[in-house]
Amino acid sequence: MLEKIIEASVNNRFLILIFTAIIAFAGLYTMLNTPVDAIPDLSDVQVIIFTEYPGQAPQVVEDQVTYPLTSAMLAVPFAKVVRGYSFFGLSFVYIIFEDGTDLYWARSRVLEYLNYVSKRLPPGVTPTLGPDATGVGWVYEYVLDGGDKYDLQQLRSIQDWYLRYELMSVPGVAEVASIGGYVKQYQVEVDPNKLAAYNIPISKVRMALKRSNNDVGGRLIEMGETEFMIRGLGYIKSIQDVENIPIGVDETGTPIYIKNVANVQIGPELRRGLAEWNGEGEVVGGIIVMRWGENALKTIHAVKEKLKDLEKGLPEGVKIVPAYDRSGLIERAIENLEHKLLEESIVVALVTIIFLLHFRSSLVAILTLPLGILMAFIVMYYQGINANIMSLGGIAIAIGAMVDAAIVMIENAHKHIERDGGKKDHWQIIIDSSKEVGPALFFSLLIITLSFLPVFALQAQEGRLFKPLAYTKTYSMAAAALLSLTLVPVLMGYFIRGRIMPESKNPINRFLIKIYDPIIHKVLKYKWTTIIAALVVLIISIWPVEHIGSEFMPPLNEGDLLYMPTTDPGISITKAKEILQQTDKIIKSFPEVESVFGKIGRAESATDPAPLSMIETTITLKPKEQWRPGMTIDKLVKELDKAIQFPGVTNAWTMPIKTRIDMLSTGIKTPIGIKLMGPDLQVLSDLGGKLSLWCVKFLGPSACLPTKPWAVTIWISKLSGKKLPATDLP
Repeated sequence: MLEKIIEASVNNRFLILIFTAIIAFAGLYTMLNTPVDAIPDLSDVQVIIFTEYPGQAPQVVEDQVTYPLTSAMLAVPFAKVVRGYSFFGLSFVYIIFEDGTDLYWARSRVLEYLNYVSKRLPPGVTPTLGPDATGVGWVYEYVLDGGDKYDLQQLRSIQDWYLRYELMSVPGVAEVASIGGYVKQYQVEVDPNKLAAYNIPISKVRMALKRSNNDVGGRLIEMGETEFMIRGLGYIKSIQDVENIPIGVDETGTPIYIKNVANVQIGPELRRGLAEWNGEGEVVGGIIVMRWGENALKTIHAVKEKLKDLEKGLPEGVKIVPAYDRSGLIERAIENLEHKLLEESIVVALVTIIFLLHFRSSLVAILTLPLGILMAFIVMYYQGINANIMSLGGIAIAIGAMVDAAIVMIENAHKHIERDGGKKDHWQIIIDSSKEVGPALFFSLLIITLSFLPVFALQAQEGRLFKPLAYTKTYSMAAAALLSLTLVPVLMGYFIRGRIMPESKNPINRFLIKIYDPIIHKVLKYKWTTIIAALVVLIISIWPVEHIGSEFMPPLNEGDLLYMPTTDPGISITKAKEILQQTDKIIKSFPEVESVFGKIGRAESATDPAPLSMIETTITLKPKEQWRPGMTIDKLVKELDKAIQFPGVTNAWTMPIKTRIDMLSTGIKTPIGIKLMGPDLQVLSDLGGKLSLWCVKFLGPSACLPTKPWAVTIWISKLSGKKLPATDLP
């Protein structure tokens, strides 16, 4: 059958060339439109339930909101992990689904179960679904710089009521989260003594405020052949409107107004997070959260274009300054791989030319290489695999083997032309030479194609990381196998013409054969010695293999750092602001640092459950050319860690994407964690301290030599007031 395919391809070579052109154009289109990211998205399929219960303590939120929700979500089909977090006035429930679950199917099932559990929640509490995104989707962050002309409340209003809604319209954006500044609100400070004097309960004041902030509709009246709609205007627009709301009358029938029992002012809403810039003070920022499965690079570029347009409508003196931009990492990673692919292709082409010593023959192998890659991109595009360091790495692995079949078929054609040139028709010679080796080469490439099948059995994060590589390598090899039966014979017929140098006269081949011949004769003569020597080498290699160490994924230098320390629980927002500004100022003093965007607490997003004791400082570094001589990222982290030593602050240095992947998969800041549960927080704290010492003893000094200064760090998440110092393993 394979021989018939070869013969049919040569006899219908014009059709083969037309199909090749169509595939090439389709491949170029899919390659240019394939989503691009730095690494595969390793996050699980996740649905977030976010619930506000204003003014309630964490224990009340846990008992009345979080527990009913988590217990109900355990019954959702294909849910494998349900995590609940309770904070002051806030509840977060994360439902992690099994691999392969469609995200929007999962969201619909969660909504279905929310209907059942809603009657078990306190009155007025309405849980909502978070965005169809994860914490890994934080692809772009910016701050608003208003100089000395605008305060934080004005900048926050610009962010919330102008930038946020416009940016939400950008394709690929799931949410725009605001952070920092002050949210303006009317505050009514009631005097209890005056309420008692007028004999008015606080509930009546609340009801009056709620009733008076409303527009009401009326009927229609007709005047002068025109109808007019009647409505009552009642929305609050100023402090005076609030002050003049009546709440009752006194004994003489005189109206009692809000201003008679309370002080009305405009003030900030209670804050559970703030942002800081370069150690210079508080700022207002925005976080672009990308929709799950979208093209990260395309989304970031679209956001940047939208921000340029929106800057024209900003008040004079207000600027938008980038704080974190993942597109730089994506472009560097893809550009590096593109260069490596190009270099590898050029090397393959040069080696082919040198060994064949026939330029036109080498074009057969050179032309089939990019065509096979384009065919792999077609399948990638329709399968939804984005271009990243893993998927492009699969193509890079396959490049060397992709041209093997073409080279062997070319050499065999040379042999046939040497023997039958002038005796047979040229195309018949090509058919005969191709049919002689083509089927065997096809099956050899097919075997290589199937060699990555075990990778497809990987699950969870391992599967999401390595499957793109296995897919693209398999597609590239399958494309090469298909081309060896169809296009390669046709191209050989067109390009293998003219004078062909015999192999015996090729100086390179003669030199290599001269070296190869005595070696092969020796090993065949002393075959048992050769086998024993190979076994000895195999046995010797067992020891280094067992002691070489292993890791799930090599550390990726993202080009930016994330400083993520933890402070003592119960820290006030005033002290949190002080610590954040001090640490940011120290970090910004290093010459390698371009900018520092500090965040403590949570942004206004369901994807950010950070408590007020958690700092997340994004450090954007300058290009390596501007660093001090001899400085590396490892040395820089050590110097930063040495410079920032605050009592009660446990340092942790990592990378933005890596940390968010770890937090999504484990719920903590590291890939491995131990959770202690019990009714007594003091006992848990004591056990946590003992566990830290036990871990140091258990790991031992030989296992505590990390290649990165932040790779092995043990700390205890503190829930009670007792201080437990972090332990850095040597």
